[in-house]
Amino acid sequence: MIQQLLEFLSFYIPEVICIALMTTLLLAESTVKEEHGSRDKIYSYALIVLGITLIFLFQNLSKAPVNIFHNAVTIDPFSTLVKIIMVLGTMGAIYLSRSSKDIYTNLKSEFAIMAVGVLIGGMLLASANNMLTLYLGIETLSILSYVMSAFKRDESTSAEAGLKYALYGGLSAGVALYGMSHLYGVLGSIQFVEMMPKLATLQGLDVAITSVSFLLFFVGIGYKISCFPFHMWTPDVYQGSPIPVTAFFSIVPKIAGLAALVRVSMIFFSGNSIFAVSWIGLMLVIAAMTMTVGNVTAIGQSSVKRLLAFSSIGHVGMMILGVVVLNNDGIRAILFYGITYLFMTLIAFYITSHLSDMYGSDSEDVFRGLIYKHPVMAIVMAGVLFSLAGMPPFSGFVAKFNIFSVIIEKKYYGMALVAAINSVISLYYYMKLAKTMIFGQADGTEQILGFTKANQAVIVALFVPVLFLGIFWEKVMLISGNATIFIK
Repeated sequence: MIQQLLEFLSFYIPEVICIALMTTLLLAESTVKEEHGSRDKIYSYALIVLGITLIFLFQNLSKAPVNIFHNAVTIDPFSTLVKIIMVLGTMGAIYLSRSSKDIYTNLKSEFAIMAVGVLIGGMLLASANNMLTLYLGIETLSILSYVMSAFKRDESTSAEAGLKYALYGGLSAGVALYGMSHLYGVLGSIQFVEMMPKLATLQGLDVAITSVSFLLFFVGIGYKISCFPFHMWTPDVYQGSPIPVTAFFSIVPKIAGLAALVRVSMIFFSGNSIFAVSWIGLMLVIAAMTMTVGNVTAIGQSSVKRLLAFSSIGHVGMMILGVVVLNNDGIRAILFYGITYLFMTLIAFYITSHLSDMYGSDSEDVFRGLIYKHPVMAIVMAGVLFSLAGMPPFSGFVAKFNIFSVIIEKKYYGMALVAAINSVISLYYYMKLAKTMIFGQADGTEQILGFTKANQAVIVALFVPVLFLGIFWEKVMLISGNATIFIK
């Protein structure tokens, strides 16, 4: 038994490292002495250990897929690449929190601890191979997220964000668990690979119960990825949370939820099951509504945080289109989109954070005339906005092109038209912000304090993939294409 456990743990090294990191960060925080600069050491330690985690994850990419812990967890190229995206997103958010004034100084270490905890939940969710593991991943990811959203406890908007997040999260988790319990009652198992063949044998009332149960089960995932109609919490939580928390929420929980949605869809609905048509129809409607609601609502936003919140909803809708094709091409398109979305999101929130720290607001007006104060940052931000809109030669164009390619190949021409219209709508509000930065008249000539040489170097480094993945994208697509889902 012990030998088998050790063998399982040998495949689970990245997660074990993150658990050890969270534990040691808790111990370090309890003994920190600010006057000795210990808090900076905590940040450096967290980033270094997460870097080591990345090394092990990249090594796992070349390993054969395996099920561990009695088929509760799957380690395959798909989950590994998703974890790499989440670890990079966590590192980016932790680095941003170090300099951000939006998080109280005495809570900065707690942010790193909780971010790693959410990451562990996301990694578990990405590898979940049964209903129980999936639910544990959702709850581990969610509970700490509720606390993170209420970090600015002296401000009513942050308290409201935490309360709304917890209420919506608790309700959606309960509904999802209710659906899972009915799936277990009908299919007699919580293991995905055991449930899958039993779907084809269902008849009569069991078909109706299972269809409704899958819909209830989807509520838990839909809430995490902020898709329609479970998106209502997103703008308020994003606006009320500190900017590093908002940046973190935009990446890790969303990517983890999408990974779970992809795995469940591929396992249960990629064959010619009686449920596949209704599931695909549901995903098509949700994708269309998610894109439309996100992009149309973003038009009237003056707060950049709320604009990015609705923008992220629109991007989720686009990625869901990769799910409906139910093949490896769709998985590849989603993974490439996730990689590009990671860098674009980090840059947008980095620049917004430094401007917000300087002026005490995330209004669109603080971007006015940025080209005259920090031309490099204005050019980078404009490039990111073009990329988010899907304009060439940036990586966002290739990401959207891949999504369009797979849905057109499946002859979903109506959805391709909806996606194209939404891309045009998004271009309007992205270019509106770019116009403010480049053609707006600056109110003063003072430099933005957060744009130190080191921070600008980091932002420019993050922009390199945004630019070059739009030109030299073949190798990343090859890696994404090899990141298949292990079903056994």
